[in-house]
Amino acid sequence: MLDDLDRCIIHALYIDGRAPFSRIATVLGVSTQTVARRYRRLRVEAGLRVVGLAETRQAGHTQWMVRLTTTPATAQTLAHSLARRPDTSWVKLVSGGTEIFTLIHAPHGVEVSQALLLRDIPRRAGITAVSAHCVLHTYLGGPTTWRGVTQALSESQQRELRPAAEPGDALAGSASHPRTARPASPDGAPTQSRMVRPAPPARADQELLAALRQDGRASYADLAAATGWSQATVARHIADLRARGTVFFDVEIDPAVLGATTQALLWMAVAPARLDHVATALAGHHELAVVAATTGPTNLLAQALCSDPTELHHYLTRRLGALDGIHTLETAPILHTVKAAGTLSPAGTRLGLSSAS
Repeated sequence: MLDDLDRCIIHALYIDGRAPFSRIATVLGVSTQTVARRYRRLRVEAGLRVVGLAETRQAGHTQWMVRLTTTPATAQTLAHSLARRPDTSWVKLVSGGTEIFTLIHAPHGVEVSQALLLRDIPRRAGITAVSAHCVLHTYLGGPTTWRGVTQALSESQQRELRPAAEPGDALAGSASHPRTARPASPDGAPTQSRMVRPAPPARADQELLAALRQDGRASYADLAAATGWSQATVARHIADLRARGTVFFDVEIDPAVLGATTQALLWMAVAPARLDHVATALAGHHELAVVAATTGPTNLLAQALCSDPTELHHYLTRRLGALDGIHTLETAPILHTVKAAGTLSPAGTRLGLSSAS
């Protein structure tokens, strides 16, 4: 079980995944050795990992949510095969273990997603149905964190972990740029910016981004070895990527250790005139970690994290059910997360939570 200090460390890493243990220790009033020891234990016992992720729009990518229905005998094998692909994230077994959910990341204008859907997947035995939903807009997820892990630190502590960026901070190990900010809707729920699509990161940064997706807290020496740059050059590139919102640092952790033992994907059909209103309201619900508008017969997807089935039922009937405009709702329980947002680790993963994007 997590204690208050564990939760504070996790919250601190959500604010700044590359924050030095010394800074976290100062804010929390404990020793650097204590923070480092707790971090190592959380990695082993709770699947904790910091990953550096390219912000989808900034990276010039389109996301596809893919649902595959399979036979029970092939679901596990197919899920692990999809998890090994570099263009996938959030590979989950859902609905009794015969359905797989995954996100596929494809460059704008490149038919990578279609190649996977129309050529690769149908060749695999045991697949009985495939559906794909293009992500049109993310209301909650990505750099916007699930509220279930951001309630441990006080406002003053959070401010201390978001110092103003200064030249040389990254090389010194402070990694001071905060997570990408999101504008708030009228009711305070975060939404994605509707800015003109920016240019994707330069090719020179791709190896750096790939290394950060494997380990967001990798040392500058390790990142220099991965890129062939000097440590100072690596530091400047990370600072620049963070300042432009091209990369953010997320935390992967087993949600069960945070008390969320019941997870479900919620596929909703919402009247178009009510879609933005409903999605914005859902983005303010603490039970949800993801809210995204998609194409398809169901046009809104959410991920619910609840303490048990009773709490999920209460949420569906009393909070979600109170919203006007939701015509249909399909609840798909998540049984196991094979791959979360970062690159699949060599030892596999039992991760279940990060901000999907």
